[in-house]
Amino acid sequence: MGIVTEKLNQVEAHLNYATDSGSGQKSVPVHDARAVLDELSLEQQGFILRRHKTAVTNFFDEAEVRAVYYPEVEQLLRESTGAVRAVAFEHDVRSASKAERAANGARQPVRVVHDDYTEKSAPERVRLYLPREAEALLKERYAVINVWRPIKGPVLDTPLAVCDAESIVEADLIPTEEGVKHEVYLFDFNPNHRWYYFSAMTTSEVLLFKCFDSSQNSPARVTAHTAFDLPTMTVPVQPRQSIEVRALVFFSRVGTMTA
Repeated sequence: MGIVTEKLNQVEAHLNYATDSGSGQKSVPVHDARAVLDELSLEQQGFILRRHKTAVTNFFDEAEVRAVYYPEVEQLLRESTGAVRAVAFEHDVRSASKAERAANGARQPVRVVHDDYTEKSAPERVRLYLPREAEALLKERYAVINVWRPIKGPVLDTPLAVCDAESIVEADLIPTEEGVKHEVYLFDFNPNHRWYYFSAMTTSEVLLFKCFDSSQNSPARVTAHTAFDLPTMTVPVQPRQSIEVRALVFFSRVGTMTA
């Protein structure tokens, strides 16, 4: 059963879908999910919000992120999913400001509806980062989860929208490798898609969303997401800065794997 959206605040936003016939911008309601935090789950909707402190002092320092933040993310994912192991394997720092991107090497927010991993590229990540254990690990359930965090808060510019996985059907998915480093899913527009965001996210909050789940029985196997513009912002606000860490999550003890 889906979330009852009638009780939620919402904004009307323009989201960029990619279809087989080209790009299609659609105006859709994006609901503020703060009022239904306790109703959300990674297993059903594919995303949750968690409060999470970090010891990182500079998210633009790649060495510090890998040494300090990756272990923090891995612990958070084990606690949030019940997994026996989590392996953070890559991250991106993003900024909505062109000047800041030029100064610190951040990437720009992605303004197209997409999902980061597919039936093809998800197992490729396991083989790439855990080659000795990969074939044994791939026989058991695993997932790829994105942990998205504001570097500056509150986020009032270019927030992230996520789509309720239960409103996605297989026919919506468009696998593509064009212009990306591995296969991702783009999405055809479906009026049944239910979109959410978390208003004014702070630096002590993280959004967890499932990019891929190997279990055919999971209601949430992929989570469409995209950056979007808040139509209510009529005065300049600080450009969004964020970091996203992607991690492999394993639910069974296999081979030489340790927690």
